[in-house]
Amino acid sequence: MVFKPGIDPVPVTGMVLDMNDSASALAAVGELFDTHETRGKYVDLFERALEQKFNRRFALFCNSGSSANLLALAALELPKGSEVITCATAFPTTVNPIIQLGLVPVFVDCEPGTWNMDVEQLWNAVSDKTKAIVVCHTLGNPVDLEVIHMVADTHALNIIQDCCDAAGATYWDEPVGSLWADFSTYSFYPAHQITTFEGGAVLTDSPKLAKVVASFRDWGRDCWCEPGKDNTCGKRFDGDYDHKYTYSRVGYNMKQTGLHAAVGITQLEKLDEFVQKRRENWEYLKERLIGLPLFFPIATPTSTPSWFGFAFGTEKRNELARYLDKHNVGNRPLFAGNITRQPAYKNVDFRVIGDLHNSNYVMDHVIWVGCWPGLTKEMLDYTIEVIHEFFA
Repeated sequence: MVFKPGIDPVPVTGMVLDMNDSASALAAVGELFDTHETRGKYVDLFERALEQKFNRRFALFCNSGSSANLLALAALELPKGSEVITCATAFPTTVNPIIQLGLVPVFVDCEPGTWNMDVEQLWNAVSDKTKAIVVCHTLGNPVDLEVIHMVADTHALNIIQDCCDAAGATYWDEPVGSLWADFSTYSFYPAHQITTFEGGAVLTDSPKLAKVVASFRDWGRDCWCEPGKDNTCGKRFDGDYDHKYTYSRVGYNMKQTGLHAAVGITQLEKLDEFVQKRRENWEYLKERLIGLPLFFPIATPTSTPSWFGFAFGTEKRNELARYLDKHNVGNRPLFAGNITRQPAYKNVDFRVIGDLHNSNYVMDHVIWVGCWPGLTKEMLDYTIEVIHEFFA
């Protein structure tokens, strides 16, 4: 189809699917009808592929990136009232598990140059109640992980890296999440670098933690037999009760199906191609918008981002957003902005480091447009034209 500027939308995000994805999904549907197993072989195949791609020993597929964050933090089994440090510039489900599990968020500000966590504030954020750091790679731009590692190592803290926006990004030429993380989490929602329509994953190198995540994901059960499988350990009836129906944790049902995993397998094969296209589109937009009164983020040193969107700061954010909407160009704020200003957290117990000046800037002035692989050159050129027209 020919893109009609001003008439056809320029989507801010979207999926890029092909016949291989369709064929894989149809094969998974066939297996589901034949075996009546919702997990099937495809979840196992996808989990092994994730482990290899992101350089971790264990991957556990679940129903969303938000669930992945909840499972990862739950699996640390921290005492109620423990403090968990995170960034005030965040997506809600990076922060919500802290509150949902009876823990206390400690918010540090973001950096002015990357809008990632200001890692130098971590030293002042730690108290005798602090047990973990939850860090998000904002819009696919890796955080300064070396400092986070030093703080965590000094104070014996756990680290969870929320990589939901950052599949394909690297730090020190290694996949984000593979260095200095008890857990790394990923989202496969349609807006992200690859999709399973809905889905997420928790990755770890610890056999013990992987087993705890699986327990929380699968109703809290103690048994490691797959659904539909009986007595693979040979000890099902050795105890006082059927081990397959013994529950050692107050868990959830956050499993995901083989149908979704089958699409993930073919999508993962295209991750490098998708990420490269995102980087090219990001650079294309920046080169043609330089000179306007816009503030562009910088890539974290020693990293290669996997850009989720093309973000920039402007003193006329709301006016520009309305102008882009009027001209059919998709746009978004940087998620929740300063999350402490959101109404949901009005009565939440949390601690703040500093005045969150940069997080307030993000909330009031930052906007982003799409750079995903499905955008054509004509769509990018139209986006650039509309932004120039606004400032003219």
